[in-house]
Amino acid sequence: MGCLLKGSSGLYSRMTIGAVLLAAGAGRRMGSRPKALLELGGVPLVLRQLIALSDAGVDELVIVLGHHAEQILPVIEPFPLTIVHNPRPDDGQISSQRLGLSALNSNLDAVLVGLADQPLINEQDVTSLIGAFKKRPEGTALVVPRVAGQPGNPVIFSAAVREQILAGEANVGCRQWRAAHPSAVHHFDTDSQRFIVDLDTPEDVERFARHTGHALHWPDSTQRG
Repeated sequence: MGCLLKGSSGLYSRMTIGAVLLAAGAGRRMGSRPKALLELGGVPLVLRQLIALSDAGVDELVIVLGHHAEQILPVIEPFPLTIVHNPRPDDGQISSQRLGLSALNSNLDAVLVGLADQPLINEQDVTSLIGAFKKRPEGTALVVPRVAGQPGNPVIFSAAVREQILAGEANVGCRQWRAAHPSAVHHFDTDSQRFIVDLDTPEDVERFARHTGHALHWPDSTQRG
């Protein structure tokens, strides 16, 4: 299952897309519990993300685990993906990004990087982001969704950008590449608030319920005694 790209001939050729989902954080501001396992409608957020990416036609999926890996693994193991363990997750998100990018096959046209704690990202959002990448202005290589001026996630970029990130120093990730190459960044302006909703604190969970009418629940295995 792939994504179609219109070439100069007017015919459609296949675009091969890989995705890295980051789920290695400790969730300290959430009481040191795995945000990826918060459930919306009985489905863990990490699984909702993987389903959205797969249904949108992403060819290769990589997830990076670190803290709470032993709790997340049983949820994702049935899914067809590559699991990467970050042995030093406290080194920060960049370390997980780089491990995930390194684990992808080299024959990709584009790479999407997402966060496991975004509760509302769905197939339509991923599809629209991929579409924005295909239609990006000439000379740009990285597309960021933007809602009322606020950048969101996931982001998508070319295989060349991935190579440049990995060729850089260990402290270079997507954000640093964007800052160093502003003219190569295209902002995909959208009204979809889903791109900017994520969860870092218990207050975020409460706010989410108030604004959407949907409650998030922790699975029994993560309840604190």
